[in-house]
Amino acid sequence: VQLQACGGGLVQAGGSLRLSCAASGRTFRSAAMGWFRQAPGKEREFVAASSWSGGRTYYADSVKGRFTISSDNAKNTVYLQMNTLKPEDTAVYYCAAELDPYGRSWFDQKGYDYWGQGTQVTVSS
Repeated sequence: VQLQACGGGLVQAGGSLRLSCAASGRTFRSAAMGWFRQAPGKEREFVAASSWSGGRTYYADSVKGRFTISSDNAKNTVYLQMNTLKPEDTAVYYCAAELDPYGRSWFDQKGYDYWGQGTQVTVSS
């Protein structure tokens, strides 16, 4: 399994970015897909998660109403649309996949076996 994340960059507060995570190597039909982030000096934290079909979605309280996770099955890609960005959203963002999520926590990084390389998001004030 390979996950390739991209789309990060520098944006002013209030702006938007869309992160992409291209998945390959296995079938993701039953997978849970997650986005996590890690700011300097802080632990990696949960941002959002979704079933591959999009039928189940979860968000951290800090991003609820501003971020949207979605997937394009035809492109094997998961997206994280980030609106109304704040300086505290600055972090390296990672996508993650768990092919057999039954019984695994979608909110904990330990619940995912596969990780992308991370993409930097910087929000200036």
